[in-house]
Amino acid sequence: MDLKNGSVVTEFILQGFSAGWELQVVFFVTFSLIYGATVLGNALIMVTVTCSSTLRSPMYFLLGNLSFLDMCLSTVTTPKMIRDLLTEHKTISIWGCMAQMFFMHLFGGAEATLLVAMAFDRYVAICKPLHYRKIMNHRLLNGFVILSWTIGFIHTMSQMVLTVNLPFCGPHIINNIFCDLPLVIKLACVETYTLELFVIADSGLLSLICFLLLLVSYTVLLATVQRRSSGGLSKALSTLSAHITVVSLFFGPCIFIYAWPFKSFASNKVLAVFYTVFTPLLNPIIYTLRNQKMQEARRKLRFQNVSST
Repeated sequence: MDLKNGSVVTEFILQGFSAGWELQVVFFVTFSLIYGATVLGNALIMVTVTCSSTLRSPMYFLLGNLSFLDMCLSTVTTPKMIRDLLTEHKTISIWGCMAQMFFMHLFGGAEATLLVAMAFDRYVAICKPLHYRKIMNHRLLNGFVILSWTIGFIHTMSQMVLTVNLPFCGPHIINNIFCDLPLVIKLACVETYTLELFVIADSGLLSLICFLLLLVSYTVLLATVQRRSSGGLSKALSTLSAHITVVSLFFGPCIFIYAWPFKSFASNKVLAVFYTVFTPLLNPIIYTLRNQKMQEARRKLRFQNVSST
C-alpha cells in the first residue's frame, strides 16, 4: 500500500457552510436556539412520561425512548457544528470523526427500529383495542427497546468495523457539516468502491425497509380507521397523523442521502442539517403542542411542584 509521501492524516477539515461571516452568525444563533429547544423539549417529554401517573400507556413509554434517541442524535453533531460556525479552522480528529459516525448510525438505526415498534403499538391500539393491554405488556415493550438498540448497534458496527482501520493519507477535507460515512470513506488511500456500495446497501436498505414497513402498516391503520367512526377512533386518527408526520420527516432525508445514487446526495448539506438539527425537534413540537393528554400531565406536574414548594 503506497501512502503518499508516508504522510498519515490525523484530523479532517469540515468544510461546513461556505457563507459570509454575517450569515455564519445568523446560523450560529438559529441553530443554537433550535438545539436548546430540542434538548429542553425532549428532556421535558422524558420527565413528563416518567413522572406522570396518567402517561403509563405503552405509547408514551415508547415516546419517551424516542425522545431520548432524538436528543442523543442531535447532540452527536449539532454542538460541534454550532461551535465550528464561529471558528475559521473547522477540524475534527480522526478518532473524533469515527466516534461521531459510530454514534450517528447507532442512534439513527435504533430510532428507525423504534418507529416501527411505535407503528405496531398503534396497530394493536386501533385494530385490537380490547386486547391492547394484554398484547402491549411490559415484557414486549422492553423487548422492543432492547431490539432497537441491538439493531442500531449491529447496523453501526457492521460499517465501522470496515472503516476504522482504513488508511487516510491524502485529501482530508470533508464537504459537509459533520463526518458523513460515505464522504469519509472516499478519502481513504485505498480502493473503497465495494465498501461504498456496502454502506449504501446497509444504511439505505435499513431506512427503506423500515419506511416501507411503516408505510404498509399506516395504510392498513388508515383503512381500518376509515371503516369505523367512533369518537375514540377519531382521537386515534389524530395520534396516528402525528406518527406519520414524524416518520415522513425522519426517513425522507435519510432515504435521499443513502438510497439514491451515491454521488448525487451524499454531500447535500441541506438534507444533513434537516436530518440532524430540525428532525430531532419534531418530537417535542408534534407530541406536546398537539397532544392534549401530554399538556394536561405537564400542568399537573407543574402544579404539584408549586404546591410542594
